[in-house]
Order: sequence, then structure tokens, then C-alpha cells
Amino acid sequence: MKKLALHWKIIIGLVLGIIWAILSSTLGWSEFTIDWIAPFGTIFINLLKLIAVPLVLFSIISGVANIGDANSLGRMGGKTLLAYLVTTVLAVGLGLGLVNLIKPGVLVDEQSRIDNRISYEIWADSQGYEIKDGINYLKDPQFLERAQKISDLSKSELQDVSVSDKMKTAEQTKDAGPLQPLVDIVPQNFFRSLTDNGLMLQIIFFAIFFGMCLLFIPSEKSKPVTDFVDGAMEVFLKMVDLVMQAAPFFVFALLAGVVSKMAGDDVNKVVEIFKGLSWYSLTVFLGLMLMIFVIYPLVLKLFVRKIPYLGFFKSMSPAQTLAFSTSSSAATLPVTMECVEQNLGVDKKITSFVLPIGATVNMDGTCLYQAVAVVFLAQLHLIDLTFGQQLTIVLTATLASIGSAAVPSAGLVMLIIVLDSVGLNPAWIAIIFPVDRILDMFRTVVNVTGDATVSTIIANGEGMLHYHDTENPTETFDVDS
Repeated sequence: MKKLALHWKIIIGLVLGIIWAILSSTLGWSEFTIDWIAPFGTIFINLLKLIAVPLVLFSIISGVANIGDANSLGRMGGKTLLAYLVTTVLAVGLGLGLVNLIKPGVLVDEQSRIDNRISYEIWADSQGYEIKDGINYLKDPQFLERAQKISDLSKSELQDVSVSDKMKTAEQTKDAGPLQPLVDIVPQNFFRSLTDNGLMLQIIFFAIFFGMCLLFIPSEKSKPVTDFVDGAMEVFLKMVDLVMQAAPFFVFALLAGVVSKMAGDDVNKVVEIFKGLSWYSLTVFLGLMLMIFVIYPLVLKLFVRKIPYLGFFKSMSPAQTLAFSTSSSAATLPVTMECVEQNLGVDKKITSFVLPIGATVNMDGTCLYQAVAVVFLAQLHLIDLTFGQQLTIVLTATLASIGSAAVPSAGLVMLIIVLDSVGLNPAWIAIIFPVDRILDMFRTVVNVTGDATVSTIIANGEGMLHYHDTENPTETFDVDS
């Protein structure tokens, strides 16, 4: 086992964690798993987040300060944001194409969809929304009795607390002014930004601002500060190395806990849940796999010809497997930086600037999932969204992804805003709750792979890419070769 590569150990931990969870559910050990095994998975996430926030801060300051001049900063920043925007639009477009082609919501039982449609019209009428396609089932006599039953049920239905919380958060975002996202980026109190979840953009703003100011003061005064920042970053990277030595065990505990919480002591419950959402899940999964194994490699090959297809995935596999197990781009960031620097040969000046920004603003997997989820939910309720309404999804999902926190299931809050933008019921997110955690793992892999792809492209354009072919160790690929 000592000679086995770390990513293979992590994969073994993943598989054993799922097997243990299913076994414990079958034997009635779920309570034991949740109480005595799952907490180690929580500890793992906490350790990575503990490292991630200061690492983002110091790495961006270091990256900006070591660029050398303000012109280089502006050029690199523009390229980075443009590249992330392009990959995000590609992801949303792919998601919409697949969901319109496969139509997962149409494959559900017709009677269930009619009931869903009636419920939607009752909700739209109570909220003052216009029916999307102009068809009104409530006015059809043959559905009158069924509509009455559904209306009575909907009035007595208890609202899921977690849905209510997320709707409250989305409502606050929706009621804000058009420039509120810009206001939110600038912190009033930087130390509060460090301790409050979801304020990573404020940390990034401060780090870039601090690093830029270091560029404009004499080097003899800035050098002690940059030396301290570089030294602190090395300490946090060493912390990553130590934590990762125990990653296989932590990943086992994490996966065992997640599946056990979903299944309880009844495995059939999970099976039934996944049956109903199987086509939706497959559509999202197909889109995410196409992004990882087709879209990103094509984009990479277009700009960086020297990195082989398999070489890229071999280099990124530790970060990808960790992203899958943690469902957090931020928690995976330290490992992503290590893989991109050491395995892909991207200069630290690039990784310390591009990757932390990507972990916050580049959410390709989340955007793709949101596009599929909105159209799927519309299909599930017999609603035919127009091309214009689907374009609204593209725009809203793209903008929402910028503010989406790089933590597990943060995309659900953004999904509420996307649903509301096309006049659909935000509470429908409860429908996809059961499979969200599993799909969140896959879309985090997409996010991390996208970050690595963009950083490699930026490094290639800046002349800071030095990829070493692991099959031919003596051969080095420089961008100028």
C-alpha cells in the first residue's frame, strides 16, 4: 500500500465508504456510522477549509505582488475573467442542449405531470405570476375535481424548513439593487470577511488590492511583506501535505456518512428516490462528463498542444478525486494548486492568481446543473419554456455562478434565483434535493478541472508553462518550443 499513489488510495477510500454505508443500512448500523464515522469526514472538510481561506489570501497577494508590474496584472486579469466566462457559457449551453434533447421531465408518468401542472397553476395564481405557455388546466372541467384535491393538499402541506431558509436567502438577493453584487464585493470589515462564510469574493478583493499596492511602493519596503507572505503560503502548503496523508481514511468517513444519512436503515428508500430522478441525474451526469472529457480537452488542445490528453488527467487526478469526495472547490483548492504547479508545470505566479479566483467565480458544473434542473422541473410540470426564457436561464445562471460560494450545495441557493427569473416556483428545489449531494460531487470535479484548464491556458499565453512528460522525464515542453 505504501507504493500505491495517493489518488488510488483516495479512490479506494471512496468505494469502501459507499460499500460500508450500504452495508450499515442493510444491517441497521446507520446510527453508528453517523455518530462514530461521519464526524471524521466533517473534521476533514473543516481542516481543508481552515487552510483554504488563508491560503487564498496569501497566494493571491503573492501572485499579484510577484507579477512585476501593473500592466501585466491588468492583462492577466482580463484574460482570466474572459476565459472563465467563455467556459461558463459553454457549460450552460451544453446543459440546455442536452435537457432539450433528452427531455428527462417528459419521461415521467403523464398523470403525475398533470398533477404537477395543476399545482403550478395554483401557485402562479396565488403569487400573481402569468402562466408561462398560456394554457390553463384549472379552467378545464375534466381537471376540476383533481384541482380541488390538489389545492386542499397544497394548503395543508408543511414547508420544508431547509427550502424556506434558502428561499429567504434568495429573496434578499432578488430584492437588492442592480449594483448590489458590486457593493458586496467591497468589505467594510476585512476581518469579518475572513470569518463569515460566503464572503470569499471580499477576501479576493482585499488580496488583489493589497497585492496591487505592493507593486506601487519601493521594493526595499515591499520586500519584507512579500517575504512574509511567501513564507506563510509555504507553511499552509505544508499543512496540506500533512492533511492529505490521511485523506483516504477521511474520504472513507465522509462518503460513509453522506450515504448513510440519505439511506437511514432502509436501502430501498434510496433506491426508490434515485429511480424517480434517474433520467434527470443521467442528463446532468452526461453533461458534466462531456465537459470533463470532451469540452475541456478540446479547449486545452486548441491553445496548448503540448499536453497530452491522458497526461492532463493523470496530472489532475488527485485534485479531481478530492473534489468529488469534498464537493467543495475551496476545500480542494490547495491540492488543485499543487497538481497544477507540480504536475502540469504552471508557474506559481499564475496558479496563485488564477486558481483562487477560479475557485470562487468559475462554477461551470454548477451552471450546467442549474440549466438542466430548471428545464427539467419545467418539463415535470408540463411547462414548455420558450427559447427566450431559456436564454434568460443562460444569463442568470452565468451571473449567479459568480456569487456562488465554493462549498457543498451552495448552487441550490442560486438555483432558486434562476427559477424565479423565469417565473417558476423556487420551492421546486425540494424535488431534486435527494440527488443533489451526489451530483454536487461530480459538478465540483467539473469546476476544479475547468480551473486547471484555464490556468494552463493563461500560463501558456504568458510564457509560464513548463510541462514535463511523465512518460519521458527528460523531455520538457516549454511554450516557446
